[in-house]
Amino acid sequence: MLENNLRRNKMKCNEVYGSIKELFSEFEENHEKFIEKGNKSAGARARKAIGGIKKLVTDYRKSSVDDAKS
Repeated sequence: MLENNLRRNKMKCNEVYGSIKELFSEFEENHEKFIEKGNKSAGARARKAIGGIKKLVTDYRKSSVDDAKS
């Protein structure tokens, strides 16, 4: 049972990491459009992506602490 929890936590940690990478890529793309072209909608999308990353960082920290404890 403990091994299953470890696998689940590591998978969750990896899933969160993948989501953070995707959102950061989205942020970079939209940030460049906002800065270089003055696209206001892209600025809003960049801020939304950063907000999503902020939420995922908390989940990642919890998962990584759980992994370290076990």
